[in-house]
Amino acid sequence: MGVCSTKSAPAQPTGASTGAPVNNGDAGDAGDAFNNICMLTDSYKVTHHLQYPPGTTHIYSYFECRGGAYKDVCFFGLQYFLKKYLVGKVVTMEKIDQAETYFKSHFSHPVWGYDDKLFNRAAWEYIAKDLDGYLPITIKAVPEGTVLPYKNVLFTMENTDPKCFWLTNYLETLLVQVWYPTTVCTQSREQKKVIERYLKETGTPDVIENGLHLFKLHDFGFRGVSSVESAATGGAGHLVNFMGTDTMAALVAVKDYYGETASGFSIPASEHSTMTSWGREKEVEAMRNMLDQYPKGLVACVSDSYDIYQACEKYWGEELKEKIEKRDGVLVVRPDSGELPGIVIEVLEKLALNFKTTDTPTGHKLLPPHIRVIQGDGIDINSLEVILEEMKKNGWAADNLAFGSGGALLQKLHRDTQKCAFKCSYALVGGQARDVVKDPITDPGKKSKKGRLTLELTGDGEWATVTEGKGDETKDELVEVFRDGKILIDHDFKTIRARSNGEKQAVTPLPKALSVGMAGDPLNNILMLTDSYKVTHHLQYP
Repeated sequence: MGVCSTKSAPAQPTGASTGAPVNNGDAGDAGDAFNNICMLTDSYKVTHHLQYPPGTTHIYSYFECRGGAYKDVCFFGLQYFLKKYLVGKVVTMEKIDQAETYFKSHFSHPVWGYDDKLFNRAAWEYIAKDLDGYLPITIKAVPEGTVLPYKNVLFTMENTDPKCFWLTNYLETLLVQVWYPTTVCTQSREQKKVIERYLKETGTPDVIENGLHLFKLHDFGFRGVSSVESAATGGAGHLVNFMGTDTMAALVAVKDYYGETASGFSIPASEHSTMTSWGREKEVEAMRNMLDQYPKGLVACVSDSYDIYQACEKYWGEELKEKIEKRDGVLVVRPDSGELPGIVIEVLEKLALNFKTTDTPTGHKLLPPHIRVIQGDGIDINSLEVILEEMKKNGWAADNLAFGSGGALLQKLHRDTQKCAFKCSYALVGGQARDVVKDPITDPGKKSKKGRLTLELTGDGEWATVTEGKGDETKDELVEVFRDGKILIDHDFKTIRARSNGEKQAVTPLPKALSVGMAGDPLNNILMLTDSYKVTHHLQYP
């Protein structure tokens, strides 16, 4: 008998809009230390409960992009962090014990020892026992997918229980990580604008009209990021703007945290291992095998293993030309080395020797519809535009080319790319309201906003953050998405994409707040922790 049972597993309850298994709230032991909310903070914040003014009962803070490389910010990713780390009964006695064990060794000194009052155990026990493990905070945020200028508030957070005033900024460390999917999403959107511009300028606006521009920048970034979670959240940010990806973790994140089962797509494609395993003398047979194994649809083949020019002119252009032309689909030729932007022009010119081009209405050359090129080496937002401009100058239409971007798309950015920051702006101390501000004389750019904030649209449709409690709450575009351990708004991915395109979308509260989190880790399935194209590689070896 095999070790696998034929008995069906018991059915599990599922989340509100995601279909993912949910946690029933019984935490049991402390579990994964990386999902212990007591420890998901900077060490020094553990000591901050002793530093606020006596009589403090309320701390209100906000998150914004203080500036950055791109004026327009596309806000995305907060819902992932709320669902993964904050929703439900996330504080238990076991987690408190686990955290205290770490802190006792972490803050111990060989001379002065450990100060028991550093870790706010009594307050955490209050949350675990009196509040049933639910975090007493409320978060208001601009709806995900919204595009607005930097220097505007994106979300606010404050405590709802006066005994937990210290909790607001304790959670800063975790929630400020929304800088990453927001920045990836913002930069990806800027690249989309560049691609759209060149498609129009070189005579193929129909590509945009038919939605095919959404496959012009493919995510190659899984292997180039620091973690699976980075691949998931950053890759999801890219999918707000495009539909091409090989980052499987992004698909999982969008499905389980945003309810979209098919947010991105890929195609069979080769890599150097599947091509070079045939040997140099049989490279053309490796190429022929790609066309035979995938007789229809899109297929991409890396073609620079030995001689990209011979591959384009002789192998694709002569020996396999008839097969390509008769095939029901599109061959995408991929160079993966060479100096940019020249290599792209050279590949196009070599292909054009045997594949007859046509002219677009702007007079730019276009390869026949059964063959295209993808450039996936050295692509970032700057090189992408340089290549498209060079193509335009040399008489080539932008539609001949798609891009793949890896480390630059998901890794070549940081929190200061958009100058993301989280600051306290209001406190209640001894029953008295107190506007709070940071205003360093050594850097005016780091001056923070003061008081309670609203995000409003002016009469001419411009975004404005109103400070010092002077805003009109009835006009506030910030929406309460989380309160006391429960999700109040569940943004779906389709709506987020629509907002990113400038479409006004209503925000509908859940009929019943979501008060349980995910069961297990949906990002820990080894079958999917790979680039999409590798799923097809078993068919490509000799």
